[in-house]
Amino acid sequence: MKKRTGKISVKLFLAVLFTAIFLCKGGAALAQTQTTLGKGIYDTLLTAAVIYNGDTLEAKTLENILLVCKLTEEQLKQRAKYNRLRNAVYVTYPYARRAGIIMNDINGKLANISEKDKRKKYINSRESDLKKEFTKPLMDLSVYQGKVLMKLINRETNNNCYEIIKEYKGGLTARFYQTVAFFFNSSLKQPYNPKEGDDAAIEKFVKEVQRMYGYPEIQYSSKVL
Repeated sequence: MKKRTGKISVKLFLAVLFTAIFLCKGGAALAQTQTTLGKGIYDTLLTAAVIYNGDTLEAKTLENILLVCKLTEEQLKQRAKYNRLRNAVYVTYPYARRAGIIMNDINGKLANISEKDKRKKYINSRESDLKKEFTKPLMDLSVYQGKVLMKLINRETNNNCYEIIKEYKGGLTARFYQTVAFFFNSSLKQPYNPKEGDDAAIEKFVKEVQRMYGYPEIQYSSKVL
């Protein structure tokens, strides 16, 4: 009986021993897994923070919030006026810029021509070229866009349209075109002040166009020759 009991005790002892070894290995593997996870890419997360009243708080950027409100009648009118002027500048500035470049070139050539007949002949030849280049596109402009164009020509050439026509085509022609402009509620003598009123808005849109299309600012002659 004692011998049988001794065998059972040995078996029981071995079973307990193996179980203990298994549990130890399993526990070590679990501990190793937990340690490995703790040292992975998610162990430390960097986040922005601010200090408020001596306490460090996590800072987060909220999603954009779209606010929609109904505009008043006056605000709708102002927005329509803004969009109309901006569109007119975008349409007409390339023509005004081209006119400024041509004007600068003409003035440079006329500076070396003293004879009246030769000056007139040269101006007429350039006028013919200008008509071929600009007549069709300018005829497609609205009256409002034409007014903005005259402003921009003044900006680009430092001369109002009346002075330009008077110098190149004579006073009678200039007065004729001034009369025509008057019937369209406009004037060839429109000044340009980039710091006041609608001219300030025009200047803003011109800078916008220049940045968009990479137009450099060009210095022109101060007056027609």
